[in-house]
Amino acid sequence: MSTNPTVVLVHGAFADGSSWAPVVERLRAQGIESLAVSNPLRGLTYDGDYVASVVNQIDGPVVLVGHSYGGPVITHAGSKAENVKGLVFVASFGVDQGVSALGSVEGFPEVELGTSLVPHQFPTAEGTDTEFTIRLDAFSSVFGADLPAEFNATAAVSQRPVAQGALGEPLGVEPAWKKLPSWFAVATADHAIDPDSQRAAAKRLGATTIEVEGGSHSIAVSRPEEVTALIVAAVTAVA
Repeated sequence: MSTNPTVVLVHGAFADGSSWAPVVERLRAQGIESLAVSNPLRGLTYDGDYVASVVNQIDGPVVLVGHSYGGPVITHAGSKAENVKGLVFVASFGVDQGVSALGSVEGFPEVELGTSLVPHQFPTAEGTDTEFTIRLDAFSSVFGADLPAEFNATAAVSQRPVAQGALGEPLGVEPAWKKLPSWFAVATADHAIDPDSQRAAAKRLGATTIEVEGGSHSIAVSRPEEVTALIVAAVTAVA
């Protein structure tokens, strides 16, 4: 069994595991093993249980890292996997038990994401349900304003849709951050999750916090050095 923490990276809505590529490369360069999980984006309990099942099959300790909606997912998963030793939130929602991702930002200014979602229907065992993507012409501003136009153009047409219920489902377990140390990277120019809501979440979690000045929602891609440094600090602290 390994005694060095494995970093498990969990993407949020509208993204996939490849969004962690710049961070994975930098972690590898420092000799830190990582795994970018494919988050199903179907519901908080379902997604959290899925990520926990992946973590429970890893030998040795784990540091969970969640971007955006991935933050609530690792909050759930960390309560279901005994080998999780720390949590890192990146431009994330920060939820407590009984609170959803959307509920956690109530009372803060509406962000551009809220007016840029496009609904789609998908089949379920019971019939159909609704999922969302970001409107193509709004994607760059909402998700990656500090990234090249070419990158955003590709990312916009390769979005992973998120089920309507995922963002609205309350956390049904005691949050993992109540028993584990946490770290938080606030993106100060985020148009998907209000930066002040991120600051409030970091305070709620008691997280060690950095601010990525001018960072868009996609700081794992646009500012990987700062994000990686925070993850490395978490790994070092729990090793």
